[in-house]
Amino acid sequence: MEKQLKRGAEASLYHTEWFGEEVIRKARIPKTFRQSALDIKQRQSRTRRETLFLREAKHVGISTPLVYFVDVNKAEIIMQFIPGRRLKEIIDSDDEDISLKWCTEVGRYIARLHSSEIIHGDLTTSNFIVSHDKLVLIDFGLSFYSQRLEDRAIDIHLLNMLVRSAHTIYAEKIMHAVLQGYQEIAGESDSLRLLERMKVVEMRGRYKRVE
Repeated sequence: MEKQLKRGAEASLYHTEWFGEEVIRKARIPKTFRQSALDIKQRQSRTRRETLFLREAKHVGISTPLVYFVDVNKAEIIMQFIPGRRLKEIIDSDDEDISLKWCTEVGRYIARLHSSEIIHGDLTTSNFIVSHDKLVLIDFGLSFYSQRLEDRAIDIHLLNMLVRSAHTIYAEKIMHAVLQGYQEIAGESDSLRLLERMKVVEMRGRYKRVE
């Protein structure tokens, strides 16, 4: 029996079965305020894009849900159900050392994406799931390709803002662990350049992409 897990601004998530497999069905919601043909085109485009990045991320060493089926016409993705706990829950309730271990892995994941010119676009502690002692990254609905340092800095800056809002007490330690993991993959030079650009983004006080 299908169960709705989440209704977001862009898509709804359903826990269901597909040929005997436990899966997630992600369906992009029609926007009645948009012209119908444009709305369909945009939902289909975002569905294709998310499917692409789920697969591309896996190719660069990121654990992501398997994609079983894509219905572009309906703007739906059938993907693997990932059992486990969201990183947000682990940070809120578990031993600090365990939480920071996973936060370091988050940094490694982000660095691998960035080194492959992939910007996730929605890095939150709710989009990382610890499953069978493995970190899984989900929700690539806002992902895009970019070589720009600015976009990489904004990607992590938005995570930093979320962490400071949702995990106030441990925010400094969390971000230190994330950046430590990032540096392990990206190297000291690229990491320092990223930190400098993050400072510029923070001073600007807005997230508009600068061309």
